[in-house]
Amino acid sequence: MHMHGVAQALLVLSAVAALGLGLGQIKVAGVRLGVGGALFAGLAFGHFGIGMEANMLTFVREFGLVLFVYAIGVSVGPGFFEAFKKDGIVLNVLAVAIVVSGTLAAVVVHLVVGIELPAALGILSGAVTNTPSLAAGQQVLNQLGVNNVGAMMGQAYAVAYPFGIVGILLTMLLVRVGFRLNAERAAQDFEAEQAANYTAVETVNVVVRNPAVAGCQLRDLDELKEMGVVLSRVLHDGSQHVVSADDVLAEGDVVLAIGPRNKLERLKRLIGPIADVDLKTMESTEVAWERMVVTHSAVLGKSLGELNFRANHNLVISRISRAGHDLVPGAHLKLQFGDILTVVGDPQGFGTVAALVGNRSKALQETQMIPIFIGIALGMLAGSVPVMLPGLPAPVQLGLAGGPLVVAIALSRLGHVGPLVWFMPPAANHMMRDFGIALFLAAVGLKSGQGFVDTLLFGDGLRWMACGVAVTLVPLVTVAVVGYWLTRLNYLSLCGVLAGSMTDPPALAFAQGMSTSEAPILSYAAIYPLVMVLRVVAPQVVALVLWGI
Repeated sequence: MHMHGVAQALLVLSAVAALGLGLGQIKVAGVRLGVGGALFAGLAFGHFGIGMEANMLTFVREFGLVLFVYAIGVSVGPGFFEAFKKDGIVLNVLAVAIVVSGTLAAVVVHLVVGIELPAALGILSGAVTNTPSLAAGQQVLNQLGVNNVGAMMGQAYAVAYPFGIVGILLTMLLVRVGFRLNAERAAQDFEAEQAANYTAVETVNVVVRNPAVAGCQLRDLDELKEMGVVLSRVLHDGSQHVVSADDVLAEGDVVLAIGPRNKLERLKRLIGPIADVDLKTMESTEVAWERMVVTHSAVLGKSLGELNFRANHNLVISRISRAGHDLVPGAHLKLQFGDILTVVGDPQGFGTVAALVGNRSKALQETQMIPIFIGIALGMLAGSVPVMLPGLPAPVQLGLAGGPLVVAIALSRLGHVGPLVWFMPPAANHMMRDFGIALFLAAVGLKSGQGFVDTLLFGDGLRWMACGVAVTLVPLVTVAVVGYWLTRLNYLSLCGVLAGSMTDPPALAFAQGMSTSEAPILSYAAIYPLVMVLRVVAPQVVALVLWGI
């Protein structure tokens, strides 16, 4: 049976990915390669001449990379800016230190060891597992008139690339063993730190005892407005009803309040002590509550003040749950896709409000394809925008790896544009992420495997490999050890920095496999844009400075 074109490509890719992912599940000393096994399976197939057409191989590699980084951006976008504001400076300083020290190591490889400049730049790109860096180096050397750049740089890149991945994993393990760290404990510490920075929303029943409040309309209690506390229902003369701004509080009334824990103490001083009854558990024909999920595009981006549920439907939104956190429903809070509303009031109005907000829980499991393709297209455009930097002969671009990531972060943070919602179910996101990285690594392995062994054994391959090991390990180990010692950064966040500083998706996948925490992916995304720019600029600067020396 003889196959051509697409059929052969699909067969080879499927075989490489299946074999590689299977190898990645094998534990050696408690460590698994995970999805990184696809790279080594690809190298084996490529060595034995099993491959596909060059153009198709290039497409598969870049397409897989785009899928992976776009899915990463969508998942981290909502929490990216908060993470960046909190630890962004420290994370990026560590990442820049790795980039700069690695670039200087490549300069030493050229000037001291005597490796030719094209090979040194190929080693730099492979040792840091950055394909855009390879392309940028080839481009600037071609502009300088250097001959046979592609072959030498490509082979040096292929020789250095495998250890570029392994070196990051070794560094992560070295830090964990050296400082006696535990990934699960680091995940717990990260979650505890996140929780400490988040003010919990609580519910409290208070009884009116303050004479200064009794007889006042709620609309006149300015201090209540400043607290950010919501009153949802009141018990008056044995009957419950939804709170209205026109309500006049009487001594002995019980009010159900929702707000930040640190504000509720002030509320008790204003109104009165904790009541002996809980209005939520009392049976009432006039007041009930129900949870509804926001899935209708018509209300996305609208504030609770604009929707005014109380005036229009005699209902109160007592709290909003977003991404696992409860929010106080202030008038300026805008609804986002997937928000879970706690609606309190007359049960007869529940149907109208449910229709208004959507309340289709199945929508949270549906993947909206149009926003994905629009986002990828915008990412391609952003990645191709040229940015001229002083002293460089060619403009710098974010490329296929940086553009989709930056755009996905921005769009998922934005949430929606009209009916287009940048929300992806977690299962779909993980599928897209794993599928993309498997394609990318399989294609890189197939391409690098051709001539890999010959270069390694009979050419300068061993010399290049040794230099690549140094370019990979020296910056990573130095910055990881010194950086952790100085900053005591969360271990999983540090792993994200190590993976992001090398723009290495397999290392990120390995770090994510240690626990279910989002710490690695958040730190990875926080440094990735700056690192990608530096990785593209670095070989161009080195070539301009060193060519002819």
